[in-house]
Amino acid sequence: MTTTRPLLLGAVAYTPNVVPIWEGIRDYFAGTGAEMDFVLYSNYGRQVDELLDGAIDIAWNTNLAWVRTVRRTDGACRALAMRDTDLSFATVFVTRPGSGLRDLTDLKGRRLALGSRDSAQAAILPVHFLRGAGLAPSDVDLLRIDSDLGKHGDTGRSELDAIRAVLDEQADAAALGITTWEAIGRDELMPGGLEAFWQSPTYCHCNFTALDTLPAERSDPWVAHLLAMDWDDPAHRRILELEGLRRWVLPDLIGYASLFDAVQEQKIPDRW
Repeated sequence: MTTTRPLLLGAVAYTPNVVPIWEGIRDYFAGTGAEMDFVLYSNYGRQVDELLDGAIDIAWNTNLAWVRTVRRTDGACRALAMRDTDLSFATVFVTRPGSGLRDLTDLKGRRLALGSRDSAQAAILPVHFLRGAGLAPSDVDLLRIDSDLGKHGDTGRSELDAIRAVLDEQADAAALGITTWEAIGRDELMPGGLEAFWQSPTYCHCNFTALDTLPAERSDPWVAHLLAMDWDDPAHRRILELEGLRRWVLPDLIGYASLFDAVQEQKIPDRW
């Protein structure tokens, strides 16, 4: 009798709590018609390489990793699912109270702290939004903080460093992902405090990515079981809370358009 091997999923180990997350998701799929296992990578470059080489079946990708996969496969890949929180990501520009910054155009001649250059939310898209406001890269003094390269800003470390640069008056403003701003940037205990002066249109963040070579009869049952994870089930809720969502949803590919444009404008390489 032929037994179908479990689907192998790749994820990046950007924090220790990814282990219980993926162990919990693996246990959730155990005994179903869509069993899975996982392998952890140290960076998204290696994970994308391994997906393209066929070493894994599905990759839990950031938005930049998705864009790079699409570009490197000439579109021969598909997004399978994403978190509800991935549908409405945004970038927030923050500053010290009393700085006089009210809009992106006010950044002309000022210093803006950006996160790691492979962070869509804290570096790539912020430059794209500046262009959209009519500012050339030379109009703004960009302080780039490459403190967690390879993880596409997942650790939030470079964004925290950008916040510190503003608080220490080494920069006039910083660009942050909205999750960092809501979790940390609004902290009332932060010396001096910060305030948001501009928020971007929403865009999409992570998704589960597979190549077109993965048969639908293998991926479809896996996606269906993933989407069936229920917030009202305590065992499911523990996993959902750890991964920062209430429900899994089907992808919205339109939400990646701004990042595709930004990558092309800035000539972001397909591999660092």
